[in-house]
Amino acid sequence: MLRVPPADPAVAAAYFSASLAFHADVSDVAGVLAGGDEPGFVVVDSRSTAAWEQGHVPGAVHLPTALVAEQAAALLDPAVPVITYCWGPGCNGATRSALALAGLGYQVKEMLGGFEYWVREGFGFESRHGRERRVPDPLTAPEDAEDCGC
Repeated sequence: MLRVPPADPAVAAAYFSASLAFHADVSDVAGVLAGGDEPGFVVVDSRSTAAWEQGHVPGAVHLPTALVAEQAAALLDPAVPVITYCWGPGCNGATRSALALAGLGYQVKEMLGGFEYWVREGFGFESRHGRERRVPDPLTAPEDAEDCGC
């Protein structure tokens, strides 16, 4: 682990600060959306129509990555920050979508964990079958607490 020494504290602080400017946590997004007030951002699902119908974050805008350049202006207010997501940590669709939106002048963050962790953490979602919710995975969400404490 120490073959490559840790970064200088100032460099590490800059890196982690920048990371928070680019990423949003699933539970933080869910918490703001559940608050009932205007969240101050819009959530964008960057996946295909088949994936969207399988399940998506309630209130999200469906804008597949390949259609960002063509449809973003009609679907999104450039003054409102955007949080993108795709399937999960093994997919870079949300990253590609965020890049395309940033290139068009949108303020954007990527939701870490994507739809996979949204569902695994037990948050409600909408699908072709209606509103659904799964039992939280104890490896991704605390069993007896409101949040993980981080």
